[in-house]
Amino acid sequence: MIQIGVDFGGTKVEAAALDATGQVLARARVPNPGAYDAALSVVRDLVAKLEHQVGARGSLGVGAPGSISPATGVMRNANSLYLNGRRFREDLSEALDRPVRLANDANCLALSEAVDGAAAGAKVAFAIILGTGCGGGLTIDGKLIEGPNGIAGEWGHIPLPWPSADEREGPVCWCGQRGCLEMWVSGTGLRHDFRRATGQDSTGEAIIDRYRAGEPEATAAFERYLDRLGRAVAVLCNIVDPDVIVLGGGLSNVSEIYARLPDLVAPRVFADPWRATIAPAVWGDASGVRGAARLWSLDEVRALAAAPTSHARSG
Repeated sequence: MIQIGVDFGGTKVEAAALDATGQVLARARVPNPGAYDAALSVVRDLVAKLEHQVGARGSLGVGAPGSISPATGVMRNANSLYLNGRRFREDLSEALDRPVRLANDANCLALSEAVDGAAAGAKVAFAIILGTGCGGGLTIDGKLIEGPNGIAGEWGHIPLPWPSADEREGPVCWCGQRGCLEMWVSGTGLRHDFRRATGQDSTGEAIIDRYRAGEPEATAAFERYLDRLGRAVAVLCNIVDPDVIVLGGGLSNVSEIYARLPDLVAPRVFADPWRATIAPAVWGDASGVRGAARLWSLDEVRALAAAPTSHARSG
């Protein structure tokens, strides 16, 4: 039996089949279909395609923005809004006639990198997505920590720490609060900050390019961004004291972050000296599907393979 992971993103749905060593045997991706019933069909068809290519049936893990409410069992806070309020895991189990495990996409990044990526062997690791949004995931001894409410690692929805006078009120977050990290240190936050300061609309990539070209306004925006990210990571370190902090998402490709961030974090951490590794995700964009696949351990996959096929139960 193989491990199949599905990364259900806002614009695309990607699936990969892994063998016991973590080697990718097959991979496929399609656009996000934009509707619930079509989403079930897309995942079912992707899994069927991979299983046909590798000639084996797989366990199935799914990573998606948002999470499942432990209280109600339904999806919440997904940016594919049609998933919210639906029993996505159970409906996938029904469609694919097998148990399914589902976790937040940042949790899948954390698990992937803890198993065989930048945080392999770390006692405590925290993974951060710096993309359109801003998420986080926590592992201890290579095991994912989700908490009784399913919100462990929701780093993006704490307020910006040590705010300056002009940061105190903060922009309104989609969650209903003001000043969440999601509004400051995501790629969206960088763009919005640049627009507030200059009146110009620009992509995050363009802002970084203009910073590298020495443009003063872009340089000032990136300096503000780095300072805010440093403060945010310092709070994280004061709470969970990770050995390794792994960055994913589009802004994780900005090499200057790794050179500058430690010196911005250290003065805010309640330790002398402070030591931790800040590194990009080894598996990059593939961490989502790899982490989703690893929601099932190899021992559990072997047990599933040995069990007779029956109607699905959610994992």
